[in-house]
Amino acid sequence: MDDTKDFLKKIGIEETDRDFLSDKRFKDGGQYRFEVPGIQSPKTMDALLNESVKNDIFIHRVTQTKGIMMLTDEEISEMVNLAKDYGCELFLSVGPRATYDTSATVHTKEGSRIGYRLRGYDNLVYAIEDVKRACKLGVRGILLYDEGLLWVLNKLRKSCEIPLNVHFKLSAHAGHSNPASAKLLESIGLNSLNPVRDLQIPMIAAIRRAINIPIDLHTENPKSTGGFIRHYEVPDFIKVASPVYLKTGGSVAANHNWDTTEKEAIARIKQVKLVKRVIDEYLSDAVPSPKDSGYLSIPE
Repeated sequence: MDDTKDFLKKIGIEETDRDFLSDKRFKDGGQYRFEVPGIQSPKTMDALLNESVKNDIFIHRVTQTKGIMMLTDEEISEMVNLAKDYGCELFLSVGPRATYDTSATVHTKEGSRIGYRLRGYDNLVYAIEDVKRACKLGVRGILLYDEGLLWVLNKLRKSCEIPLNVHFKLSAHAGHSNPASAKLLESIGLNSLNPVRDLQIPMIAAIRRAINIPIDLHTENPKSTGGFIRHYEVPDFIKVASPVYLKTGGSVAANHNWDTTEKEAIARIKQVKLVKRVIDEYLSDAVPSPKDSGYLSIPE
């Protein structure tokens, strides 16, 4: 296998073990940021951010997962204003996806491999319109599930059809889990990659070594995607995957499209606090991105 490994090394993909240390950082010098996913409404977002202030914990990114098309203009504007006032990123997800479409295949065991991707020309158009609407309302962070849509949106961004400062992140639902896929996605305009949730530390390290964009890693998961909690692995996440978004609070929900209540939003901050304790205890010199960072995709 040596010839294959030598060729992979030539194209920027190297075998990597858990002793690898990433020297890459966010532009503000930070190694890690906190992200809370699954915040579907202004009320839950408000409860989440208020609780974070009470606990002196800064949340760098809030992510909505049900879809832009599920929110009214007023709700999006309210979430935009909450993010601006607090100073965090707001990522809204693309609404059109196979699971919302007329396909019966995606709901079968075999068809589930389609994931949340788009079916046909019309759904591609609908997805682009969904993104344009969010951008017009000030959103500067978009969560994607389809690689082809990423390619098109990057073309739109380069053509100034959507703002140049819009950031795209790809969901773990897209199923990517190796450094070659990561390099491909980075090359077509991705700004942040969420690989599948159960990768081992050397697997994560190999992806980091191959790309420069941030990696988004789940520190815990709902039962629908395994229910595993990886709090004690977080110091290793930071060591090998920096710059990394630590996606925390998922175990509070039953699934990734869960309608989080205000009470559950507060419970998610407790989970962030638990992760922060592990970082402070076992990697006390780790550097978080500052809350006044000039390099966050804050809405406009």
